[in-house]
Amino acid sequence: MKLNKLIFLLLFISTQALCQVKLPKLISDRMVLQRDTQLKIWGWAAAKENIQLTFRNQTYKTQANEAGEWMLQLPPQKAGGPFALEIKASNTLTIQDVLLGDVWLCSGQSNMELPIRRVKPLYEKEISQASYDQIRYFAVPQKYDFNTPQKDLEAGQWQKTNPQTVLGFSAVAYFFAKELYEKYQIPIGLINSSLGGSPAEAWMSEEALKNFPKHYEEALKFRDKTLITQIEDEDRKRSQTWYKQLNEKDRGLHSSPRWNAPELHTAHWETMIVPGYWAETPYGTINGAVWFRKEINIPASMVGQTAKLNLGRIVDADSVFVNGQFVGTTSYQYPPRWYEIPASVLKEGKNTISIRIINERGNGGFVLDKPYELSVGAQSIDLKGVWLFKLGAKMDPLASQTFIRWKPLGLFNAMIHPLLNFGIKGAIWYQGESNASRPTEYQTLFPAMIQDWRNQFQQGDFPFLFVQLANFMEAKDQPSESDWAKLREAQLKTLSLPKTGMAVSTDIGEWNDIHPLNKKDVGHRLALAAQKIAYKDEKTVHSGPIYEAMKIEKGKITLTFTNTGSGLTAKGGKALKHFAIAGADRKFVWAQAKIIGNQVIVWHEDIPNPVAVRYAWADNPEGANLYNQEGLPATPFRTDAF
Repeated sequence: MKLNKLIFLLLFISTQALCQVKLPKLISDRMVLQRDTQLKIWGWAAAKENIQLTFRNQTYKTQANEAGEWMLQLPPQKAGGPFALEIKASNTLTIQDVLLGDVWLCSGQSNMELPIRRVKPLYEKEISQASYDQIRYFAVPQKYDFNTPQKDLEAGQWQKTNPQTVLGFSAVAYFFAKELYEKYQIPIGLINSSLGGSPAEAWMSEEALKNFPKHYEEALKFRDKTLITQIEDEDRKRSQTWYKQLNEKDRGLHSSPRWNAPELHTAHWETMIVPGYWAETPYGTINGAVWFRKEINIPASMVGQTAKLNLGRIVDADSVFVNGQFVGTTSYQYPPRWYEIPASVLKEGKNTISIRIINERGNGGFVLDKPYELSVGAQSIDLKGVWLFKLGAKMDPLASQTFIRWKPLGLFNAMIHPLLNFGIKGAIWYQGESNASRPTEYQTLFPAMIQDWRNQFQQGDFPFLFVQLANFMEAKDQPSESDWAKLREAQLKTLSLPKTGMAVSTDIGEWNDIHPLNKKDVGHRLALAAQKIAYKDEKTVHSGPIYEAMKIEKGKITLTFTNTGSGLTAKGGKALKHFAIAGADRKFVWAQAKIIGNQVIVWHEDIPNPVAVRYAWADNPEGANLYNQEGLPATPFRTDAF
């Protein structure tokens, strides 16, 4: 009898647990709901369970369906808060500190993902002042799924903005939100669903991918979980074996003393100029572990204080020691190397910096045109110049891992589909680098992705604002072809879609860094686009000049533009640069160019019958200086697209 009662009790408890109403991760404390639009609040409960929701003194009721799914639609609400939202079923849930404002979906690859902590030294003041109760941030977990569009996220919470939390926020998204909040005083919610390295096709639904058979076939291939496990196991085993062998072979780790020790005898070490790559030394293009050392003299005025060590960027991974003490490590090539040296480490006189660099493939070393210095307060010591270096272990190149997370469909299913019921004001997007080798495809792929999102969210043609690729790679002396320029052209053509806006960034990138540090200006330019497109502020000049048409007359080409603002100008008051012109042979040469009113006249004395003009048509259009007087750069263009 007692056993039967126990079984009954367990069954009762189990049934009660199944009846507990549940909410998606997005609907949680501190959330921002989209103002002025019909709101959806949804979740799960027992089949046919009655649900009651109370919000702002209004009560709404529904019943879960046979699958336990339920949804309530609330009428449009004005901006404000904080409010509480209560949901009753067999249990009661209360969501606290709810704001009504504008919600922006922030997506793309690493330049959107990049957190403020990665650019912290540039924005110390902004970080210290980042106390905005009404700017809220939700980070979507980085997951993929090729089989099933997910109904919910596995984790996540809304965060208020303060100097501690903001360090984890997308830098672009934060500066975008900050500007909009300060202008309109409306709560801003940011949902960051981005992943470094991701191509556009990874963010598209299965339905949309069917129009791109190659990508759709690849998505279907990765529905085989056994294949994924096999690839991941092979990648992991290959990497672990490589690093195990490297560490076993590295003489710098096994000698006595180790090569990071201050007392190490270095008479037979070679020298190299830093920054630079050891491929330019007799070592050539070897991979493995290479150690670097430099002695510097520290004055008494810099001793006993915390110091900052800026080592620019290093390819690929590094471990850094000062006077034999470990001060920091970075496991891959892209982040800036900003390390803090404890106050007890530096001493007056001779000090030693030791760096172990691990290079998996390609050219290893120190990225050019980056700062390399040690500083205490306003005092700094330049670390560029001659360093000692020595090979610790030579290895065959390590094959790159298979980035399954970037495959088509996976990110849409896991990182976008769970968001579809949540009301948004619009989306900001920073991506394109991973599609730059396929610019022609991007002309159809990118607009298809935007339209797919609009179809999936079922919230109309919401504003979609994106960043055009920044300037990157070495500048070239002569006009040339460029996939990056073609990708920018594909982005420019996407403006034909309604309610789209583009932030040009070809003047704020870095030739040696695919992740330029200036994220504040990117956020600002996206915010200008939002003001015009999403907030209908007709007085805002939201874009730089965009090529409209050309006329050939008397050996010269006259170009007209839209978005000229208060007028065209050559930034810096100098002659216009980066215009190229060609005759019928299509051989482009640098041209002379002059602003006449809101037009630009382009010519070359040796080309009497020009047919086409290109502007800023390069991977890195360094020096391109056509702007409007509001300070916004003209987008790159060509008149000969065919």
